[in-house]
Amino acid sequence: MIQFDNLSQEAPYLVFKDKYNQSLKANQKAIEATCISSYSSKKKEVNGRYVNLKFVNGRKFIFFSNYKSPKSQEFTQHNQITASLYWSKTNTQIRMKAYIEQTSSEFNKNYFAQRDKKKNALAISSHQSSPITSYEALQKNYELSLIESNLTECPEYWGGYSFTPYYFEFWVGHESRLNKRETYELNNGKWIHGFLQA
Repeated sequence: MIQFDNLSQEAPYLVFKDKYNQSLKANQKAIEATCISSYSSKKKEVNGRYVNLKFVNGRKFIFFSNYKSPKSQEFTQHNQITASLYWSKTNTQIRMKAYIEQTSSEFNKNYFAQRDKKKNALAISSHQSSPITSYEALQKNYELSLIESNLTECPEYWGGYSFTPYYFEFWVGHESRLNKRETYELNNGKWIHGFLQA
């Protein structure tokens, strides 16, 4: 699930919350799964991966990651991303274009201290996306972390990312393929509302 705090009352955020509530009511699984696409200026390629969207605070959407991971390096190289969610129970897709930045150290520490300790052990022990000799080696590192690490102390290389959208597209599919595509684009501080052809 996604936690909403002090949600912006601007139109696209209210539409997002309404679509979320509909899908939650329909028992959508993995409702927080969000595909984040980023650009590597060094490799000149686009990469996408799913993350767990944890919070929407005001205008900011927040997930967590290892700050030394490839995606974190790409966020540093190019601070614009796209984020996509698909909720099959309501046949709804939400696409956002956004600017991304790290959350504060204080925010990270507070959240980490409240997390499940087994999840913290994995965050401490795993050098995300780095090569390793075997899955068994990963398991061993994790088990050692469970025993030896301070599981409430947030490591410097782990924390949150918040992205602030400047574009939303809400897509609702229909069997006739007469799909509804509704957009909001930020222009000089105002959200411009529109529709796209199916």
